[in-house]
Amino acid sequence: MDKMIVQGGHQLNGSVRVSGAKNAALPILFSALLAEGKHCFRNVPKLKDIDSTASLLESLGCETSWEQDTFYVHVKKPKSFEAHYDLVRKMRASFLCMGPLLAKYGEAVVSLPGGCAIGARPINLHLEAMKALGAEITLNEGYAKASAKKLKGVPFLFETSTVGGTENMLMAAALADGETIIENAAKEPEIVDLANYLNAMGAKITGHGTSIIRIEGVEQLKPAEHTIMPDRIEAGTLLIAGAITGGEVQVRGCSPLLYESLIYKMQESGFKCTVTQDDVTIHPCASWVGVDVTTAPYPLFPTDLQAQYMSLMAIAQGTSVITETVFENRFMHVQELVRLGADITPKSRVAVVRGKPKALKGAPVMATDLRASASLVLAGLAAQGETSVGRIYHLDRGYEKLEEKLISLGAKIGRQ
Repeated sequence: MDKMIVQGGHQLNGSVRVSGAKNAALPILFSALLAEGKHCFRNVPKLKDIDSTASLLESLGCETSWEQDTFYVHVKKPKSFEAHYDLVRKMRASFLCMGPLLAKYGEAVVSLPGGCAIGARPINLHLEAMKALGAEITLNEGYAKASAKKLKGVPFLFETSTVGGTENMLMAAALADGETIIENAAKEPEIVDLANYLNAMGAKITGHGTSIIRIEGVEQLKPAEHTIMPDRIEAGTLLIAGAITGGEVQVRGCSPLLYESLIYKMQESGFKCTVTQDDVTIHPCASWVGVDVTTAPYPLFPTDLQAQYMSLMAIAQGTSVITETVFENRFMHVQELVRLGADITPKSRVAVVRGKPKALKGAPVMATDLRASASLVLAGLAAQGETSVGRIYHLDRGYEKLEEKLISLGAKIGRQ
């Protein structure tokens, strides 16, 4: 089943609950490597990336199991500290096993992740952080080998804010000698969730959620229990789904503060949103206007919602300019939206979207990455006729049962 068939023109209405966040679950599951024993994680989404994480953990000697939406990881000392290419190539986040393995066992051999469809995502910042903590790093035959008798806490400044680099250093520093101060740390909510779990295991971390994080290393950590935060990107995607079809959709179970940059832009465009502590309701809007947006690290507009927002702007009144500052190759969905009738001109990292209400018409399109696949499904919901989205397996990496949720709201959608 490689295609998703979307019958456009059906207004979405109703209420839908957000799943656990993929981008929070992945580093938290890898952090389990810091403490032998049984860890318990609730609200874990069932996704391909979670399956890939489980496979890598199992290759490192862990036992994993599911009980409904609760995921257990029983960590044992690995016989090998190597994360093989065949596992790492499926998911770049696999590189997050380096920090925990290095801190706990003094050794990690991790395959370099290779290319990424949406642009360069270099791991040099991860390696520089490990070196700063005292690790010796060698690169050989496509693998990064890190070793250290004992990591030592240091002040460290990331030249560029990096979510993965911050996460890897956060985990490694939890067991280092002395204090580590991470400056220009990424401030994403998923990093806060990771730090909260590390603290639940016995770490001493403060400042998470700000640009300066302090970690006082401890001798050992112990397994704990944790509930994964809700997925703010899925929440935003579902909100746009309601908006783009002219319906009234309540997105439940995710704090609006986590994606308020999107809510502000939608309100500026003309949508009325009712916001409570944990829910957002998008109300029907006959027409909306084009509003410019620039992606940037949290708390500004997330790059992971850029493609979905572009689908919404494609049928707005007037022109909008979308600027992508995070990834240099994240406009691959543009030509597929053009196939559906959108009028979009990409110029390097800027796309000019000339909105045309009711302009989209169903056609065969191809997903190129996770968020692009979501944008094409959203565009298909608003298009006249049938849209066939190929390579839909991208969607399953980051959205739990998205079509089932959309169907519950009234969408006509299925797989072939």
